[in-house]
Amino acid sequence: MAYSIEQTLVIAVASSVLFDLSQSDAVFREHGETKYAQYQKENMDVPLAKGMAFPFVRRFLSLNRVFVEELPVEVVLLSRNNPETGLRVFRSIQHYDLDIKKAAFMSGKSPYKYIPTFNVSLFLSANPEDVQHVINAGFPAGTVMPSEIEDDETDHELYPSHLKMQVSELRREFRVRHSM
Repeated sequence: MAYSIEQTLVIAVASSVLFDLSQSDAVFREHGETKYAQYQKENMDVPLAKGMAFPFVRRFLSLNRVFVEELPVEVVLLSRNNPETGLRVFRSIQHYDLDIKKAAFMSGKSPYKYIPTFNVSLFLSANPEDVQHVINAGFPAGTVMPSEIEDDETDHELYPSHLKMQVSELRREFRVRHSM
């Protein structure tokens, strides 16, 4: 049985930190909104490259594979991008098999007003202005700094089977300590 959203740790991320949207952004800046929308439609089936926060998000969501009854975590996209980009982003989410189902695509507006709607505990973005809006509204937020993307899928630090083993050991240790 899944827990209600009040019992779920929800992190919101901007689509631009989950995926590398630098090519799309260049089209928007050089050719404007109409060409940008056309570019997204023409590239709808081309998965976006992984962005700076992708490795963290993938590992964070892996917690739900360990705690399948509780499903303790959720990721929501809050984005300044338009709905056309949203379709491409969701196709990329499917391509990478990420369990992300909720989003708000704001067509240029800051998405900070949706933080309470989605019960977000932390907002991550590369846009310092959006991060400051969220902080000013009284919610936790952090700026994702530009960095090299290292997503080693063989890294088992938060891999479910490894985590299950650790959780199992902790439960066993807890029972031993509390049975005395």
